[in-house]
Amino acid sequence: MESNVDNGPVLWRDPEVPAEDRVTDLIRRMTLEEKVAQLYGVWVGIDATEGEVAPHQHDMAAAPVDWDELIRSGLGQLTRPFGTAPVEPFLGAKGLAESQRQIMAAGRFGIPALVHEECLTGLAAWTATVFPSPLCWAASFDPELVERMGALIGQSMRRLGVHQGLAPVLDVARDMRWGRVEETMGEDPHLVGTIGSAYVRGLESSGVVATLKHFVGYSASRAGRNLAPVSAGPREIADVFLPPFEMALRAGARSVMNTYTDTDGVPAAADPALLTTLLRETYGFTGTVVADYFSIAFLQTLHGVAASPAEAAARALEAGIDVELPTVACYGEGLVEAVRGGAVPEELVERALRRVLLQKCELGLLDPGWDPDSSAVRDGAVSLDPAESRAVAGELARRSVVLLANDGTLPLTPGLRLAVVGPRADTAQAMLGCYSFPMHVGVHHPDVAVGVDIPTLAQALQAAPGAFDVVVAEGCPVLGGDDEGIEAAVRAAEESDVVVAVLGDKAGLFGNGTSGEGCDAVDLRLPGRQEELLEALLGTGKPVVLVLLSGRPYELSRQVDRLAAVLCGFFPGEEGGPAIADVLVGRVSPSGRLPLSFPRAGGSQPSTYLASPLGRKTDVSTVDPTPLFPFGHGLGYGSATWASVRATGGPEWDTDGTAGLEVELRNDTGREVTEVVQVYLHDPAAEVVRPVQALVAARRVDLAPGTSATVRFALHADLTSFTGRDGARIVEPGAVELRVGASSADVREVLRFTLAGGRRTVGFDRRLHPESVVEQSGH
Repeated sequence: MESNVDNGPVLWRDPEVPAEDRVTDLIRRMTLEEKVAQLYGVWVGIDATEGEVAPHQHDMAAAPVDWDELIRSGLGQLTRPFGTAPVEPFLGAKGLAESQRQIMAAGRFGIPALVHEECLTGLAAWTATVFPSPLCWAASFDPELVERMGALIGQSMRRLGVHQGLAPVLDVARDMRWGRVEETMGEDPHLVGTIGSAYVRGLESSGVVATLKHFVGYSASRAGRNLAPVSAGPREIADVFLPPFEMALRAGARSVMNTYTDTDGVPAAADPALLTTLLRETYGFTGTVVADYFSIAFLQTLHGVAASPAEAAARALEAGIDVELPTVACYGEGLVEAVRGGAVPEELVERALRRVLLQKCELGLLDPGWDPDSSAVRDGAVSLDPAESRAVAGELARRSVVLLANDGTLPLTPGLRLAVVGPRADTAQAMLGCYSFPMHVGVHHPDVAVGVDIPTLAQALQAAPGAFDVVVAEGCPVLGGDDEGIEAAVRAAEESDVVVAVLGDKAGLFGNGTSGEGCDAVDLRLPGRQEELLEALLGTGKPVVLVLLSGRPYELSRQVDRLAAVLCGFFPGEEGGPAIADVLVGRVSPSGRLPLSFPRAGGSQPSTYLASPLGRKTDVSTVDPTPLFPFGHGLGYGSATWASVRATGGPEWDTDGTAGLEVELRNDTGREVTEVVQVYLHDPAAEVVRPVQALVAARRVDLAPGTSATVRFALHADLTSFTGRDGARIVEPGAVELRVGASSADVREVLRFTLAGGRRTVGFDRRLHPESVVEQSGH
């Protein structure tokens, strides 16, 4: 194998030379094999027998690779060296460093591989902190805390020598039956974009590349079935699914991952209109597009739009996918042969290669003297669950717990006899989502310890101040169970003062759970016999407090009027048990707000609050999609007094100007209270059908006893924009309302404005965020 060019000054090794010039110099020296080798990852240790962590892994798992042969021409990425099997972090870091040395020694140019890992609820590695799930991030309405969490996750990755994280998930939930709802930040694009952007800023601040996924429309898969075709028109895609990606790209994300799904018959992995025209040319994105695992091969095996791996590679390259993950299947020797045979232009290879090398240059991987030893190796040790990370995990969990209903039973009175009952009451798994390491990988290695301390809710209540007498009974598993178990739980309830029923999901993958990737639901009733258990507990006549630990909202309409209280924690992470216990006993007032609606009777309607007038309750349908608990809802143990809501300017709002409003809040109670001030846009008459209301601003306000606060918002008219009839995003003159309240169904004041001036067309550079400030003072 000979190089293309070996003469001339070696610019690519000089950090003082502009990155574009360095990369151009390197590309001209590379053979076709060396170019292609930079465009794929390798998943060492992938196995079809130890449990699947990616779709169709059993089909795609190849025979063990010939490592020496594979790295002879270089290597683009290493896939999940810490997230494939339990590995002691320091030993893993040493092993990674040795792999990098081998890669650098094997290739002519000595270029190390870029290393990626999953990091949705923290670095997916053994002994690493398990933070709350994304639904919890959104429920906190606290982007500053989420940004801090993202920075801590990134720091742990950098210590080990990891460069890229495959998060956040920016899919907007549309059908709650979809198993991956737990990975989303809810049903509102503004909230998803706001919280997702905060995560991106945090992760990128540590030097780790954030990867936005899944671009785009994944969560609209038909009937909530994973990988099913997407039924979404261009307006829904533009106004619901794309804004979170636009916001996160503006926050500095440097990589994007395609969705598995096809929209109107075109798989995203083979769609140049999506990955090149929109992402590159319209949005100006200059980072890398990485393939979701096996999605290039799926163009042949699942979608049927390619006849061979080489043809799948050609379609993906043409669309704009730069890197094949998790391991080489289509971008290898077959692609080299296709280029040599004239079936694939070499310019497509070089287009992707340039982006890959620019990112490696940006990360310092092309610099002379780059050290494969990470700080973990140099320091001789590493802790992936330090005190600061546990503290942030706990704070985020506490701030995300949502109190849905309460008849005064909560907070619990000290000294009560508690029956803590249910399949989620006394298991650490109840706190964890499907992309946490223990549930994603650890469950396939039952002989290996979990690696982090995860108190259960029962344990946390037993340790809580208040001298509670706690009796624990499972009642039934998440799925299955027998009459004897339910009867034992009823006996425990009959001997108690209050029953704490802890129900919900077991997170898993591809049918090994009730929530998670490939764990879709046919309806939104509680899984298994849990509703039967709940009815039996209610039949005792004891007050029943329901704690829901789940990856999606469930239909509770048959029980809600008989429950003493309902608390939702989603999957709150390693400190979730103590956090929920703190709320139950009153050490902390609940302050989370729902990032998605809870359904009423029926439980299988794929409906969210972002509905047009005919998507709501009407006289022409017998189905009522009105939620049981609406988006933005959440109670506390005290409420803020809304003193006033007013506009700070006239009713005329320039179509290229800003509208102001302010809200005055007081805490007249004897304990801290939290309010999340929410602002919804209502457009009474637009040129296309619009949602009745949509969130355009929100601000969390924590008030100590006896204090007050003024929340001031400035909203640019760009926030009223939508996709018009001609497909362009417009700001349309006319009447609009800003509905200001405590939830989407609890509006305290309606402020009316008239958008005046010319109709404007706006694009990617429009204002995406409102401005808000909070001024606090004592009475």
